Amino acid sequence: MSTPSALSSFLKGKCPQCREGNIFKTSVFNIRRFKETHEHCPVCHVRFESEPGFFWGAMYFSYALNVGVAIVTGVIFFSLNDDPPLGAMIGTVLGISVFFSPLVFRLARLLMMYIAAPYRKYKKGPYNKK
Repeated sequence: MSTPSALSSFLKGKCPQCREGNIFKTSVFNIRRFKETHEHCPVCHVRFESEPGFFWGAMYFSYALNVGVAIVTGVIFFSLNDDPPLGAMIGTVLGISVFFSPLVFRLARLLMMYIAAPYRKYKKGPYNKK
């Protein structure tokens, strides 16, 4: 069996070090608990929050992702409707942004761990049976 790629591990929400352990405790569809993360990887035991306030940097990724969602939603809404009312457009953009907020939250944290923490590299170890 081959080693999982970084992209597939990222999209599945797996640990950036072993690419096996889940980062999040529940599914993204669990609205009450979508933001709960494991403190350590269940497989290789790496600490996800390497320093206090580490995930505060994920707010920048979250902002960029939310702006992207708002722009794409606005362009699609505007192109599908001929001269839509401003209130309807704002309501649609806000509604879609709120709907996608659990996914954006998770993607921002994953980006923070995979991109902004370059010291955390993939390590094949005794916990990895491949």
